[in-house]
Order: sequence, then structure tokens, then C-alpha cells
Amino acid sequence: MTRPVHLRLSYLGLAFVGGTAGTAAREAVSLGMPAVGGVPWAILTVNILGAFLLGLLLDSLALSGPDEGWRRRARILVGTGFMGGFTTYSALAADTAGLLGAGHGGASSPGVGLAYGVGTVLIGGLATFAGIATATALHSRRGVEPGGLDSVICADELRIGPSRLGSDERR
Repeated sequence: MTRPVHLRLSYLGLAFVGGTAGTAAREAVSLGMPAVGGVPWAILTVNILGAFLLGLLLDSLALSGPDEGWRRRARILVGTGFMGGFTTYSALAADTAGLLGAGHGGASSPGVGLAYGVGTVLIGGLATFAGIATATALHSRRGVEPGGLDSVICADELRIGPSRLGSDERR
């Protein structure tokens, strides 16, 4: 019996390496983009950018074939690891709470906090959709059918599959 992917040490290592790099990248953006007017633009930026890139990555991988081999490793390293470390919804929640008045300075700008929190989630959803649409458009330009060559092979295997089964298994 094969262990589930999330329990395999090699995949945990990929997620750890990707997560470490993603967290370092987020910190670099945070250091290079200070808050303006009390609004933490760096966290908003990494969350929106990460949502777009995650949509782009996952749809590109899904369109190129089944989740196995290099596609699975890329998904775990870049999607789960890097993007998981790069984006931060806990910082979004803390920053939103701070802007709403639950932070150290008390109520400073609840309207800005509400717009920041709700706006980040809504724009993040749209960014994810844009990433998926971009991946689909790029994939279509290459002229490859969804699922790529691997899906054709899988479909052929499914068609010949029942002929390999005994009469009891066909029912």
C-alpha cells in the first residue's frame, strides 16, 4: 500500500523548501514596500500576486496532464510551498483588525480596514480567476487539448480497459 502524498517525506521536503523560499520572498517585498498612510501595501501586494500566480500555476499544470511526476512535484514545491509561504492571510487578518481599531493604536480608520480586508479577498478572487484565464489562453495558443498527451493516453486506456476484465468485472 502506498502512503498518501501528504505523508511522504519527499513531498514534505518540497513543501518545506518552497515555503521557506516563499516566506523569504514575502519578507523581501515587505521590507521594500513600507506601509503608506498606515495601510500595509506589501501584504496586499503579495496576496493579490500570489492569488494570480497560484491560479496560473494550478491551471497550467491541470491542463498539461494528470497530477503525477514532475507536475505533482511542481505543484507541491511552487503551489503548496512557495505560494503558501509567499501569501499570508494571517497577516491580512491582523492588519485588517489593526486598521479596524483592534490593534495597538485603537480605532484609527475602520473604513479603510473594512475596504482593505474585503477588498483583498475580492481582488484576490478576481486575481485567481485572471490567473486561470491566462493559463487557459496560453494553453490554447499552443494548440494543445486540455489534459495534453497524457489525457489522450488515459482515454485510450479507459476504452480498452473493459476488454481486459473478466465477465464478472464488466458488470
